[in-house]
Amino acid sequence: MPDAPPPTRWLLPTPDPAAIAALAAAANVPHTVAELLLARGISTSAAAADFFSPTLASLLDPYLMLGMSAAVARIQHAVAHSQPILIYGDYDVDGTTAIVLLKTAIERLPTPTGSPADVRFHVPHRLREGYGMQSSVLADYAAAGVRLVVSVDTGVRAFAAADEARRLSLDLIVTDHHLPDDDKGIPDALAVLNPNQPGCTYPNKELCGAGVAFKLAQALLSAAAATPDERDRLHSRLLPSFLKMLAIATIADSVPLRGENRAIAAIGLRELLTPSQPGLRELMRLADLDPATRAGRPFTTTEVGFRIAPRINAAGRMDNASEVVELFLTRDPARATALADKLNSLNEDRRASETAALSEIDDMLANSPQLAESPIVVLLGHTWHRGVVGILASRVVDRLYRPALIFTDNPHIDDESANGNAEGVAHGSGRSIAGFHLLDALTAVDAMGPPLFTRFGGHAYAVGCALPSALVDELRARLAAYAADRLTPQMLTRTVDCHAELTLDRITPALYQWLSRFEPTGAGNPAPVLVARNLTIASPLRVLKEKHLKLRLTQGSAAINCMAWNWAERAMAMQLSAGSLVDVAFTLRENTHPDFGGLEIELVDIHLSKAI
Repeated sequence: MPDAPPPTRWLLPTPDPAAIAALAAAANVPHTVAELLLARGISTSAAAADFFSPTLASLLDPYLMLGMSAAVARIQHAVAHSQPILIYGDYDVDGTTAIVLLKTAIERLPTPTGSPADVRFHVPHRLREGYGMQSSVLADYAAAGVRLVVSVDTGVRAFAAADEARRLSLDLIVTDHHLPDDDKGIPDALAVLNPNQPGCTYPNKELCGAGVAFKLAQALLSAAAATPDERDRLHSRLLPSFLKMLAIATIADSVPLRGENRAIAAIGLRELLTPSQPGLRELMRLADLDPATRAGRPFTTTEVGFRIAPRINAAGRMDNASEVVELFLTRDPARATALADKLNSLNEDRRASETAALSEIDDMLANSPQLAESPIVVLLGHTWHRGVVGILASRVVDRLYRPALIFTDNPHIDDESANGNAEGVAHGSGRSIAGFHLLDALTAVDAMGPPLFTRFGGHAYAVGCALPSALVDELRARLAAYAADRLTPQMLTRTVDCHAELTLDRITPALYQWLSRFEPTGAGNPAPVLVARNLTIASPLRVLKEKHLKLRLTQGSAAINCMAWNWAERAMAMQLSAGSLVDVAFTLRENTHPDFGGLEIELVDIHLSKAI
């Protein structure tokens, strides 16, 4: 990997002083806050009020979703007639939490016997089964008496599985958020719930898979709330409790946090302060997220995305994600502790596997500069765990800022007959950069000559694929030819989205309090990135843990501390030192340490100043 950071270009909106002043007056907010609101398309006081105070009223009517009435009626019929129901999910955070949400909702519905409905679930094994519904699994459950299958976070392209369900006399309800096949349409199912399917007018097209499952749960629970007291309990306690899990999935799946999704995340993050289910409590404890230490301060998307979500995902990457569902369903504290400990251990295994593979990747790129300089980086490892190749691809893109596909031909499991794990087969994941459609690239290179892939799929920025190991070099060559006139130097220049400029003397506790109200931040609602120019590094650079930096920056009489994560080597490459004049892009944060806490800035990017 190169020592010096790749060149960056900062993107700043052109401020409209009149619009900023008008919104600041109408919404009664500081000018900087008005500028940040306008930068994300919020231009009225009413929209600003909704943005800063999301409530349950922001949840849309689930019956706006095409297919909802038929799905609700069929599940109600199954419950009323004691028919076993199978929920077929996926092995990531989105898929496992979707199972938990829908299973919990259905089991709360009244039954003729007074006992909970018979709701079973299946989470596919990443390595043995792969993504999506498998016909053999459906046959096993049909033989066991299941007559209704509900998919969550999968199924919108499961045409063969839908045909098999019909052959087995299984009714199939698909709930999914992935894009349908433009050519084939949607599977032949009793109902398909997907806001992205043709003809669906549901306004929020950006729900995660668990979000679609939740809308079905919301409809079922609303229909079952027959009295005013039951309806009051639904809105005051039950739905907010469901949003705890849904917030985790929404954040982990990186869907845009605006509109309904923002309300889901905001309410769910607040509700996480009172986790009642023992599995969730134990997982939060292991993630060092004790609600008792928060003093009522909601959790952040960063804490959920980097501490809770990886522990959940680790099960699907390294082992069997079925235990995630059990963790969040069990009422046995001892079992919850054991399962949470196992997820935590699997996450440590995942981190160790990732670290070892990244070290090998560093060596490969250092010893073969032509690989690092390829327009699309394609690497094959023989010992890397298949469950981490997607993470590895993301890490390479972060470091080199070019599309990357990472493959491994390590089968990883003992069962040689397991589907797709034969010797000599390379399984890979790819990640891309803005402007380069990676799935289109794979489609094109597969058609350049004899087909390369045994399977591939995905979307513009993320793909999964498999091919014979012997063809990886051919894939690299074809991708290089395809990208030659499509990946421009401008596309390969890393950009940083910035939202407003200000001087250090305008950084105040009051401004920080306003900026904290932009949470929950993430995709579609990024944390405000501010720019300050012509700052002086006022003291020698302090290196922490051999890779982080602490800086003291001044501008006139104003001064502030700056935390720069993973910037030690890059700062050295830029020859930064005390006295350097710099421009910084940053987010504002509060250090809560009792001895040296206070407001400080967290570095996003740094340039040497061009003028004094």
